Amino acid sequence: MLLTWRRWRRGRPFWGGLATVVAGAEICAIPLAPLKIMLQQGIAGIPSVLMGLVMIVMGLSAWFAPHYRGLAGVLTVLCAAAALVMSNLGGFLIGTVIGILGGSMIFAWQPVAPTEPEAAGKPAAPGDPGPAAPGDGTPAPCEP
Repeated sequence: MLLTWRRWRRGRPFWGGLATVVAGAEICAIPLAPLKIMLQQGIAGIPSVLMGLVMIVMGLSAWFAPHYRGLAGVLTVLCAAAALVMSNLGGFLIGTVIGILGGSMIFAWQPVAPTEPEAAGKPAAPGDPGPAAPGDGTPAPCEP
């Protein structure tokens, strides 16, 4: 069970998605706070709730559809930056900062290609980098 969870988590931008969901929830929750806590209400906080929901959806899409990570990352950063102006200083700056960091982590994440320990049909010896095939992108070993 734990191994399955770890494999799922490592196969997608998990931490960027988590930061994005937290930032979206924080931006959504601010308009629902009492007026003594709010800086300005705006038009009933509709832009704040909508931007927070978009950020939550982008974080979830990074988890469940990681091939959309470029779009999700860019939209998250744009929503977080827009929340700075439209939503009580972006959730008192906390939501904006966490949203920009989460969107950046989503956009920067790259899937790791599986590695094969065997080269040319024979098992690799410990400490042996294996033969470099021409054109595979690995530099040939240098001998002094």
